[in-house]
Amino acid sequence: MSPAVLDESLTRVVGTRTANALEKLGLTTSGDLVRHYPRRYGRPGELSEIGQLRVGDHVTVVADVEQATVRPMRNRGGALLEAVVTDGRDRLRLTFFAKRAGALRPHEDRLRAGRRGLFTGTVGEYRGARQLTHPEYALIGADADEDEMLADAAKPIPIYPAGQGVPTWRIARAVRTVLDPLTAADAPDPIPDDVIAEHSLPSLLEALRLVHAPETDEDWQRGRERLRFEEAFVLQSALARRRAARAAMTSVARLGAVGASGADGGLVSALDARLPFALTDGQRAVGEAIASDLARPTPMMRLLQGDVGAGKTVVALRAMLQVVDSGGQAALLAPTEVLAAQHERTILSLLGPLAEAGMLGGSDVGTRVALLTGSLGAAARKKALLQAASGEAGIVVGTHALLTETVQFADLGLVVVDEQHRFGVEQRDALRVRGESPPHMLVMTATPIPRTVAMTVFGDLETSVLSERPAHRAETVTHVVPADNEAWMRRVWSRVREEVDAGRRVYVVCPRIDGDAGSTPSDAEAAGIDPLADAKPDVPLASVMETAEALRAEPSLAGVRVGVMHGRMTPDAKDAAMAAFASGETPVLVSTTVIEVGVDVREASTMVVLDAERFGISQLHQLRGRVGRGGMPGLCLLVTHAEAESVAQERLEALAETEDGFALAEKDVELRREGDVLGAAQSGGRNSLRLLRVVRDADVIAQARADAERVVAEDPELSGHPALAAAIDAWLGEEREEFLERG
Repeated sequence: MSPAVLDESLTRVVGTRTANALEKLGLTTSGDLVRHYPRRYGRPGELSEIGQLRVGDHVTVVADVEQATVRPMRNRGGALLEAVVTDGRDRLRLTFFAKRAGALRPHEDRLRAGRRGLFTGTVGEYRGARQLTHPEYALIGADADEDEMLADAAKPIPIYPAGQGVPTWRIARAVRTVLDPLTAADAPDPIPDDVIAEHSLPSLLEALRLVHAPETDEDWQRGRERLRFEEAFVLQSALARRRAARAAMTSVARLGAVGASGADGGLVSALDARLPFALTDGQRAVGEAIASDLARPTPMMRLLQGDVGAGKTVVALRAMLQVVDSGGQAALLAPTEVLAAQHERTILSLLGPLAEAGMLGGSDVGTRVALLTGSLGAAARKKALLQAASGEAGIVVGTHALLTETVQFADLGLVVVDEQHRFGVEQRDALRVRGESPPHMLVMTATPIPRTVAMTVFGDLETSVLSERPAHRAETVTHVVPADNEAWMRRVWSRVREEVDAGRRVYVVCPRIDGDAGSTPSDAEAAGIDPLADAKPDVPLASVMETAEALRAEPSLAGVRVGVMHGRMTPDAKDAAMAAFASGETPVLVSTTVIEVGVDVREASTMVVLDAERFGISQLHQLRGRVGRGGMPGLCLLVTHAEAESVAQERLEALAETEDGFALAEKDVELRREGDVLGAAQSGGRNSLRLLRVVRDADVIAQARADAERVVAEDPELSGHPALAAAIDAWLGEEREEFLERG
């Protein structure tokens, strides 16, 4: 055999019928099958609890046969076999139907009293008793002598992720058909020999046999540990190779004004002199690291993560001005027009005359700021394009409109991507390939990322963290409000009235735009939670339109104007809604999560989130960050239908206990599904991580990262490690490897 054996179609190896069933699980080659690891291990002596089975569940149980009898059916032709199996506490009926009694005799012969087996099927109910109709089954030791049966009884039983028509034992048989004849040459090891020796790891082939055919629990545990390390090592090798490739690239060093005319002559120092607040120690430290990166002739790739209100925008602006000081341009890419316009207003406010170069009253060392979005009129768009192409605009802020081919830059030196997870790989890379040399890149996120996730998903980026709260940010208090407590709900709306009467603004966030049951819940799936998790099916979701109407009729809010905001509105309508809210014309704004990131209304003091259980921790933390930005204390009220002690309730209580975004991020990872942590491009497919868990396996990832760094440093092209290079290509593929570059 050869490595090609693992690329062989399962149709040739296990036959068309079994291959077609396995294809439904996404398994099409021998390699797919041997990488389809057992999800757990049973033991013949450990009987399943039949009493816990629920009608409708697709289950596999381990049980003993008590009896099996064939009899004719009374009311129609044909025969049936009824067997009863037990786990020692409860009983389960097995039912088989046939046109003739003779067709059932083989089942009757095999299902003799005392036999033990694995039985799988969908749980039904007949006359109050649970049953499996036409279950598939495999008897343990049915064809073995007593000694073999005793040996089998001592071995763990691999239980595979299975599906309708392809039970776990059929998968097990198919796996052994592929695995048993394999040799070491058929399964080249992606982990180099010296790494295997250093950590006393089993070989790849040995590990596969340990997980699929273990003799003891220690066997499968050892095999899993090796395969878990392999996943981390291949992933970290891909990231290390990215870092090495980037280190070999050349970019234009952006020294800023220091290299041109001294430390006091540039926009950065002019901005610092204008700021109405002092930079935090964290902002200064991160700024120095970024300035150092920009001054190097290799392209910067840095992730700037900071909690809500930590001051990322000022840090990014200082970096952009350093590039402008050096004669280049900077582009700030925002995911929405609302956020792009917000960034433009913030930058113009911070710069003042520094953004009015060539204008009456403008600074002699100033520049211009251009805004480019899809909703611009023809004249405004033409002007923005000209400012970018001519270099007149040192800073260009925009949305996806910046990525079109018609947008040209005179000398693009830095790309800042805000809320990077909102953009696809191709979109982010579109700006990086402009010009003769790649620009520096700063990726920002206001969603704190746990260290283990950053090390895994953003492992090719240098990471900077802003963890200090700026002095001008006030505390926001959070309370969880049970939606079915009428007295508490009355107090919610009377408190809203108090805030309005004090001249403040209030957001009310809903998970739907309208009351249509078919309308999409807000970003529940994107937030990494099941939109139906912990939900009461008889309670309709709050919607923007219905809630706005209800609040206009709410007695405690009589005379208060209520505005609306949602994703179906035109950009102009959104701008008008935000302007009316900011001015106080409509001091209460009922919205979806379009206000989640970047919106900055300094008079906003209160955030009410309806059906808060429908949102993830990070999303709620972002929403909470929209209030308390003007120096006044903030208030966040999380209205929920979540059951006590549910996961949703635990999320909300975690939010109420702390404003520390990094502590919440750790909690978020703990509560969410693993695939949500890694992102769609890292989960759910045949090339996804299977055993590695980024929180649980932090130490494994750290060790794999160190080993991968050494291997790639010695052999950047991996020419001496073809199996590792092939594993990166096979596991990650071109699309996923690009994803890792921009995670």
